Amino acid sequence: MTKNELNEYFWLNHEITRQKGRLARLEEKLKYSGEIVGDSTNNYSTGKARPIKIQGIAGGGVELPLMIVTLKREMVKEYERHLWLAERSSGTIQKYLHNIEQFRRYLPREKTVTKETVIAYKKSIAEKYAISTANAALVALNGLFSFLGWRDCRVKPFKQQRCIFRDKERELSEKEYLSLLKAAKQKGNQRLFYIMETLCNTGIRISELQFITAEAVWTGTAVVKCKGKHRKVLLPQRLRKELQRYCKKNRIASGAVFITKTGKPISRTNVWGEMKRLCKAACVDAKKVFPHNFRHLFAVSFYHLEKDIAKLADLLGHASIETTRIYVMETAESHIRQIERMRLCI
Repeated sequence: MTKNELNEYFWLNHEITRQKGRLARLEEKLKYSGEIVGDSTNNYSTGKARPIKIQGIAGGGVELPLMIVTLKREMVKEYERHLWLAERSSGTIQKYLHNIEQFRRYLPREKTVTKETVIAYKKSIAEKYAISTANAALVALNGLFSFLGWRDCRVKPFKQQRCIFRDKERELSEKEYLSLLKAAKQKGNQRLFYIMETLCNTGIRISELQFITAEAVWTGTAVVKCKGKHRKVLLPQRLRKELQRYCKKNRIASGAVFITKTGKPISRTNVWGEMKRLCKAACVDAKKVFPHNFRHLFAVSFYHLEKDIAKLADLLGHASIETTRIYVMETAESHIRQIERMRLCI
């Protein structure tokens, strides 16, 4: 290997560019051994390294510092700021940060990251979680690695065939929904009662609950802001009257209707916890009860009445009808009944 080739290899290792082809050809010539350890610099793409010796070079080998990737908290903070500046939703940012923190806990004490470490982590989460959940975690990590310039650490997501049936075991039925309302009323949890009614009658996301304000209750229209978009959500007349009585009773004249004792909009975590505690009294399987399932029930009920997926997409705030299709998939049992009605088996 010539001196120029060696210099080029050194430069490519520190630039972390897209020139993967040239780097791969040079790596074929460089037979080395060693361990990537150390600390990173401020630009996060290169770092101080413990030198390793490249074998097979005349003169007994040459020592080169390799790129070091150590995942520090300040890097995650910078990435969080990047996401805010990119105007990602607060829900998305929180999910990304949660997945990144889970990865940091998996890392060794030095918090060093290698491609091998990421692949091992990918395997471990596939054994613990559903493929969709694991892929969400990988999306968060790949985004972080791209931001830091650690493109070699990125991994491919798991391949997953599109599901064409709803999981009946996780589907909340109308009967179960009514049982939850009854249980909430019996326990005297009026706030949760109206939260569940609002979610199921409007189809809004739990993160959008803060936009159901006293003003919206009186005008009948809530302006929801989510993912950089604004949409109007109409409140049914019966729901409006019930929420008006709720606001009067709790002296809520303006701002969010569903608030904590400190006056702040109730969080996703609080609603989720209250719903789970209600399951036993309602005799409903706890794995069916979570805020987003009320949005699903709204979508399924609307589609059964209207059969208008484009209008449903607008109501749900979906940019693509492909996303809406997930909400209106039929159950496997329903599909079997349709096939049997074809009577093609003699």
